[in-house]
Amino acid sequence: MSRLTGKVAIVTGASKGIGAEVARELAAAGAAVVVNYAGSRAGAESVVSAIRAADGKAIAVQADVAKTADVQRLVAQTIEAFGAPDILVNNAGVYEFAPLEAITAEHFHRQFDTNVLGLLQVTQEVARHIGPAGGSVINISSVVSRLNLPGSSVYAGTKAAVDLITRVLAKELGPRKIRVNAVNPGMIETEGARAQGIIGSDFEKDVLAQTPLKRIGQPEDVAKVVLFLASGESGWVSGDTILASGGLQ
Repeated sequence: MSRLTGKVAIVTGASKGIGAEVARELAAAGAAVVVNYAGSRAGAESVVSAIRAADGKAIAVQADVAKTADVQRLVAQTIEAFGAPDILVNNAGVYEFAPLEAITAEHFHRQFDTNVLGLLQVTQEVARHIGPAGGSVINISSVVSRLNLPGSSVYAGTKAAVDLITRVLAKELGPRKIRVNAVNPGMIETEGARAQGIIGSDFEKDVLAQTPLKRIGQPEDVAKVVLFLASGESGWVSGDTILASGGLQ
């Protein structure tokens, strides 16, 4: 029997990058997976097709996690397709660096609405439906919350909030056997990182020089940690933050 046989998982922001790899990893372990996306339907359907081709179960559901009605629909469609969720991976997020003088209300709200409010809304709705056997919530944060990088004050602020929310909700939801943990990736080679010109840049070289394992991470490096936190193998782990950063911190 696979590690997640009979489990239902929602992965937000799963049309590409880390989220897509997490969805594939959980499905390969036996979970029925809801691949959430905000805008890239083609990307989400591609992930679903790959999962089904490997005899897994998956559907794609569009929802903007910053919108309450969308979140309610996401969970309702999950229940309709597979039953109540057992696992939630809060991966949906946006990032944009800017120096202090360039920060605007729009810059702030775009990141906090998705990275923090969105995470809280999805967790709130999913927690309503997790059964008495409990479940697992995994928040994808970032090592940036610890690095104090110039220009990252808003984005790093969202991830510092995620780190703290993880610890608070672990205590709040623990009596219901719902474990809450976070994974804080370092630099990961994703479509987004390539599109923004990070891969191959001087910034990448600087990060690589500070990373003890001397390589840039891949989405599967994060997905394997998420699988551990989603499975019963981490049944005594809650309120923790695992750095998946090659030693960078």
